Amino acid sequence: MDVALYEPDIPQNTAAILRTARCFHAAVHIVGPASFDLSDRAVRRAGLDYAASATLVRHLNWTSFAEAMAGRRIVLFTTRADTPLHDFAFHGDDVLLFGRESAGVPDAVHEASTARVRIPLAADARSLNLAVSVGIGLYEGLRASGTIATKGLA
Repeated sequence: MDVALYEPDIPQNTAAILRTARCFHAAVHIVGPASFDLSDRAVRRAGLDYAASATLVRHLNWTSFAEAMAGRRIVLFTTRADTPLHDFAFHGDDVLLFGRESAGVPDAVHEASTARVRIPLAADARSLNLAVSVGIGLYEGLRASGTIATKGLA
C-alpha cells in the first residue's frame, strides 16, 4: 500500500507523511507540482533521519502518475465521498491519494480515482490536518487489508 499526495502545499506536512509512511513500509508518491522545493537536499533536511530510508517517488503531473499506477486502485480520501473509511474494502496494493491542503483535488482527478472514501468526523468539523488524515487512512488501509502482518510490523 502506498500514499500519494496531489500537489502538496505544506512542506512540514509532507515531511511528517514521509516519516509516517516509512514507519509502515509505504512509498510516498508526490504528484507535482508541489508548491515547495522537493530537491533531494530539501527532502533530506525536512525528513531528518527518515529521508534516507523512505521511498519517495516524484511524478511530474497527474497524467504521469496515473500512467505509473496503471493496474492499481487509486483510493481518493475526500470529504465529498459517500463511503466512510470503515466501510471500504481495502486491498494491500491500493494507492491512497490525498489532495492539496488548500484545495483538495480537481474534479477530473476526483472522477479518475477508482474509489473515494471519507474519514468520518463530527458534524461541526470541517476537516483534519493532511498528515493526520494520511496516518489514519494508511493505518486503517493496512489493518483492514490484512497487510500489517505481511509487512512485518510489530
